[in-house]
Amino acid sequence: MERTGFEPFGERLVSATDAQPQSRASKYLLRAGTGLFWTLVAAIVFARAAFFEPGVYDGFSRIASLAKSLIF
Repeated sequence: MERTGFEPFGERLVSATDAQPQSRASKYLLRAGTGLFWTLVAAIVFARAAFFEPGVYDGFSRIASLAKSLIF
């Protein structure tokens, strides 16, 4: 076992000569998937910001304070 071929935890390191070149379709698919993922993340964040209701958790705080008074 060569030291240069393995990392400290025993995983085999992939050298530049072992790596196969990616096809053009693979690169486009990766880029499209990444773009779709981040577009969905942005849409979810903006939708939550647009439809956020500040008083939606008031009922929970009342229940939590009641439980706290019963326990302590």
